[in-house]
Amino acid sequence: MPTRTAIAACAGIALILATTFPTKADDQTLLIELDARSGALASAVSASGSVVVGGLDNGGAFYWMPTTGVVFAGGVTADGVSGDGRTIVGWARDALGIQQAAIWQRATEWRLLGSFPNATACDAFLGGATDVNTNGQVVVGFAYHSCTSVNAFKWQESTGMVDLGSSVSGRSSLAQGVSGDGTVVVGYQTRVEGFQQGAKWLGGRQELIPGADGFVGTAMAANNDGSVIVGRICRPTDETNQSAWMWRTRDGTTCLPPPRRRVSPGPVIIVEAAATSDDGEVIGGSQNVGGSADSDAVIWIGGQPAYLKDFLRANGVPNAFETWVNTGTITGISPDGRVIVGWGAARLGFRGYVIILGSSRVIPS
Repeated sequence: MPTRTAIAACAGIALILATTFPTKADDQTLLIELDARSGALASAVSASGSVVVGGLDNGGAFYWMPTTGVVFAGGVTADGVSGDGRTIVGWARDALGIQQAAIWQRATEWRLLGSFPNATACDAFLGGATDVNTNGQVVVGFAYHSCTSVNAFKWQESTGMVDLGSSVSGRSSLAQGVSGDGTVVVGYQTRVEGFQQGAKWLGGRQELIPGADGFVGTAMAANNDGSVIVGRICRPTDETNQSAWMWRTRDGTTCLPPPRRRVSPGPVIIVEAAATSDDGEVIGGSQNVGGSADSDAVIWIGGQPAYLKDFLRANGVPNAFETWVNTGTITGISPDGRVIVGWGAARLGFRGYVIILGSSRVIPS
């Protein structure tokens, strides 16, 4: 049996072999459950849908392709992948065990990005990379100045790690995603009282994202040019409101409700849109209890919501997630909206999934 080191050394070769899923006019929706033994939790998908990355439940990053299955890639976890599937970003440890933002590009070692000048680690953390643009040249995430100061960053080879700053003195910012062209960074800016407002950075300048009654919650993802952004908590001033949101350049913010209201055992129910297709027609996320793992994946097709399990069963996968505890959350969607990835709680532990949408997309009543 090959060692993990040997497997990681072959990773670059395997990535080059990435193939696209075939497309037919009458194709059917397909659910692929990732290897239960590996505990592979999918977090992002390449443009073709043929490379999926994420973190293993027992530690370490992975990538998955139809030709390879789940392959261990070292590091701590993977949060993003470039459009061609060759650049993976996430977290890795240095020689002292300090976790920091890192890039993996067909190599046996992760490239560590460090932090801002004169930064000091907070316990064993310097930061993490959360996303990468289509061509793999722009990386975003968060980095520590110290335990009391954490800011969003944008990294490029020509500039190194650029601090995107904070518009509220003494409060943190964080980047969750970047547009495919690398021009728009999205994430949050923490307010004085602690709420994480949805924010975007264009040319390094921060803009808060307005909603129906003030600014919305965290921005989670953007499309290719940043003209579509999605996120969590549409109406922060109303804790009884259960909705995510979508912002478009042409018409502003629209709240995205879940399929139905969920009764809370105490904590606030959070509805989150975490991924979007390039045209905003396919959006994925979750409805969860206070941000916990007690979560049900939600898909929005043309703004219409459905629980992922119900959607799959209405679209040709009658036994979808039959043995799972919950479907967790959708974490990534290919630009064409055809391939969806995520993870949830299966019978034997947390587990990832890959879904290829067919031509029929019925929203169950």
